Amino acid sequence: MMSTNRLSVVATTISRRFKPFGTSSRLTLAHRCLSTSTQKNFTQQQQVVIDRYNSSTNSMTGSSASAISNDAINRLPNDASDRNALYEDEDRREMGGITASVRTDWTKPEIAEIYSSPFHELMYRASTVHRMYWDPSEVQQCTLLSIKTGGCTEDCSYCSQSTRHKTFVKPTPTMKVQEVLAAAQRAKEAGSTRFCMGAAWRELGNKKNAFKHILDMVRGVNGMGLEVCCTLGMLNAEQARQLADAGLSSYNHNLDTSPEHYPKVITTRSYEDRLQTISNVRDAGIQVCCGGILGLGEAETDRVGLLHVLATLPYHPESVPINALVSVAGTPLGDSDDSDIGNVDAFDMARMIATARIVMPRTLVRLSAGRLSFSNAEQFLMFQAGANSIFNGDKLLTTDNPDFDDDQNMFKMFGFQGKPAHKGPLMAPAESSGKVLITHVRATEDQYAA
Repeated sequence: MMSTNRLSVVATTISRRFKPFGTSSRLTLAHRCLSTSTQKNFTQQQQVVIDRYNSSTNSMTGSSASAISNDAINRLPNDASDRNALYEDEDRREMGGITASVRTDWTKPEIAEIYSSPFHELMYRASTVHRMYWDPSEVQQCTLLSIKTGGCTEDCSYCSQSTRHKTFVKPTPTMKVQEVLAAAQRAKEAGSTRFCMGAAWRELGNKKNAFKHILDMVRGVNGMGLEVCCTLGMLNAEQARQLADAGLSSYNHNLDTSPEHYPKVITTRSYEDRLQTISNVRDAGIQVCCGGILGLGEAETDRVGLLHVLATLPYHPESVPINALVSVAGTPLGDSDDSDIGNVDAFDMARMIATARIVMPRTLVRLSAGRLSFSNAEQFLMFQAGANSIFNGDKLLTTDNPDFDDDQNMFKMFGFQGKPAHKGPLMAPAESSGKVLITHVRATEDQYAA
């Protein structure tokens, strides 16, 4: 019997660069053996295979190909976790001299370098990343309805619905279930595929009767064939589970800004409270919608800080809304003399969207509040930066928004199509046509007796 055994680690690199589909390819193989400390009774060999190839639907691995039905080969799963599972062994993508990857170990300096890069270079990089992972012609359309307006006890300094601020908003009771379902039907007929319901509460807490009605709303909207989203303040784990059981697709809970700037905007709810709600939602199997607001008096380092928090969560949010502050008289920020408050232009929005697209390639980036202040040309700049979702309808809770007809005309002008409800996004044409070079990494481990 051998007194010592040797552990060998073999790293194997396979590089395939395919010519047009059906032609021959070139294979390069290299390996390296390393010795480590002795092991008893067995030898273990681990092989890491790095496979690089030009993408096409025909070159998907067996497990990936079987996960997508033949009649929907160019449409990916609707659930973000299912989509991510298809690409779990993917390391990076390359196209047009740009490399991108889905990772959660971003550092602030890395994100800051991207954010502060020359605008033309940032736009090219973001647009290329967008085309590597998404079909740029498909844009998700969401409608947001305030089902409970005003009367919130929070002190968010931008919000017109707080009881601490004297604004034009007057508290109203929670809408009746049938009223909400009627609004959802109108949204569906106008082209929306996701219906979002917002309530001006700090948290659901012990609002048992109201929660029961909300669960009925979720079931009803889901029954119409629409995806359902809610934003109801803080949730505990059990409330999140019940919403998931009722058919909730997504839950919105924004972080608003960086951890450092946050206390200057809100004092009645901590950053950790928000992160806990996001964790409860994710653990319940609900997709996370989480973003922020520009124009809160933050510095550019705070914008980077917000993106850093989002991009280093255990899983990237399914969607990240980027809002431009709509200042409301009577709120602390609306009445502020600070010239930086609400001073957000199209380039600020595009830079934030572009950076979000680069650091979270598989996330829907939503062009949200403040859109009414931007021209169609400015909004096109934001779509080019990587936005692929919007809120439509004439109201976002209490702020004005472009109406449905204007948005449909804009979509027609840009050549966009809406993403269908309960269907995944289209595969990126650059991927299905083989223009993207994709690197996969797979590890296998074998053990045998000495």
